[in-house]
Amino acid sequence: MTKNLGWKLVLIFGTLAVFLFGIFGVPSGLSGSALATAIQNRIHLGLDLKGGTHLILQVQVNDAVNADSDRAVERLKDRMRARKINFTEVSKSDPANNPDKIVITGVPPENSADLRSLVGDQLPEYNLNSGAANTWTVAMKPPQLTELKSRAVQQAIETIRNRIDKLGISEPIIQEHGLGQYQILVELPGVDDPARVKEIMQSTAMLEIRQALNNGQPYPSQDAALQANGGVLPPNSVLLPGRSIGTGENAEGEVYYLISRTSAVAGHDLREARVSRNSQTNMPEVEFFLTAEGGRRFSEFTGAHVGDYLSVILDNKVMEVAVIKSQIGDTGVIEGRFTDQQARDLALILNSGALPATIKYLQESTVGPSLGNDSIRAGVRAAIIGMAAVLLFMLVYYHGAGINADVALILNLIILLGFMGYFGATLTLPGIAGVILTVGMGVDSNVLIFERIREELRNGKTPPSAVDQGFSHAWVTIVDTHVTTIVSAAILFIFGTGPVKGFAVTLTFGLLANLFTAVFVSRVIFDWVLSRKQRGEALSIG
Repeated sequence: MTKNLGWKLVLIFGTLAVFLFGIFGVPSGLSGSALATAIQNRIHLGLDLKGGTHLILQVQVNDAVNADSDRAVERLKDRMRARKINFTEVSKSDPANNPDKIVITGVPPENSADLRSLVGDQLPEYNLNSGAANTWTVAMKPPQLTELKSRAVQQAIETIRNRIDKLGISEPIIQEHGLGQYQILVELPGVDDPARVKEIMQSTAMLEIRQALNNGQPYPSQDAALQANGGVLPPNSVLLPGRSIGTGENAEGEVYYLISRTSAVAGHDLREARVSRNSQTNMPEVEFFLTAEGGRRFSEFTGAHVGDYLSVILDNKVMEVAVIKSQIGDTGVIEGRFTDQQARDLALILNSGALPATIKYLQESTVGPSLGNDSIRAGVRAAIIGMAAVLLFMLVYYHGAGINADVALILNLIILLGFMGYFGATLTLPGIAGVILTVGMGVDSNVLIFERIREELRNGKTPPSAVDQGFSHAWVTIVDTHVTTIVSAAILFIFGTGPVKGFAVTLTFGLLANLFTAVFVSRVIFDWVLSRKQRGEALSIG
């Protein structure tokens, strides 16, 4: 019985020490508060325990498709003019429902081959199909369309993560939500101002600098702008809303500016944005710096338009209109009567990049800190009461062998919490339920083994032989039950949301720990007990 018993005990105590370190690390003291702080530093609390905000967002992927096809329209017009391909119009007939489809009208038959060559060279991700009356349809290929939508979701996740990280929120969960199409799950533990966080997350923050037409003067309404231009806007121009520049705090209503359709620089040319102060008014403003390439193009643009007006546009809204007095390099300023917080938030959003598409809030729920504390107390109380009841039952029903089972269960719990500490897992209320269920699975394994040992003893086997037969026969059943449960937990983890994943993680860790404690540790304890008994002495197993 003592064969290899020494190294097995060393392995058990070594495992105990390793996972105790996983739970506590190096605590600052041995008091209850110091140990509790050490545990919280290693095992993070989930949204339902710490309090915070739970959001499900949907990325409006058609915005990204529309942006790509808009660029394709402008590229087609420029290239067709350059190659002298005649056309009447290049436009999107149904941007809302078919944002990837572009219609080209008025192309003479003799230009068909040139048009096919142009689309094949310049727009390889699009298909070209001919229609009636010299009409052609350019539509994005299905694989490229699917990839563009998926990329928009991933870019939105990364952008939101960058913005949340810069807010200093600890342990956020930002990931694709598998239960809906183009959806994102966001969980923000400890957030006390969800309205501000939502505003920062959903802002697309697309910065553009374009030429302002009509000498930078606004129109009071869209109808007034059309009337002033004979009912039709000039080519390559667009009306954008904005505030009336220079009218002070008493400005009311919305005005419209006539702006060039093409941008001198755009959001991807932005290198950095930071908050500064206006030297005259001492009001906060946002200073931005462009990349080398963006700065070069901005310098060329301003140098060629000295005396003209430029506009600073944020999210398709005119923020500033100013005359170009001289050539400008790679920097600019956004003024907007911001508060200090608004200026900091705008700089944060610009630095984190623009969202590829707008996002829509599908679901929002908030858990207050007090409710989280109540959940912790209730969950811990349930775990302690359940654990104590199981330990007492094993002692009463199995007598001396019950101590064996209790030691294995306690070690199982230590290994489970140590796992979570090492992997930085997040403990949720369903996770606590997973811990309690793990205790039940551990008891189930011990019951299988102990009942088999009892059966062997009733059949006249000696205690060492009964223990050996009990473990060898129960092993297959234990592995079978654990594997099937782990597979179920894996499915929950793959398809579930945050709290369900927390339950799956703790259950899986607990089952793996239980395979070690219920089989290996329990067997070593039996071997140690038998090694101290006289030959023929009975085994205390109820």
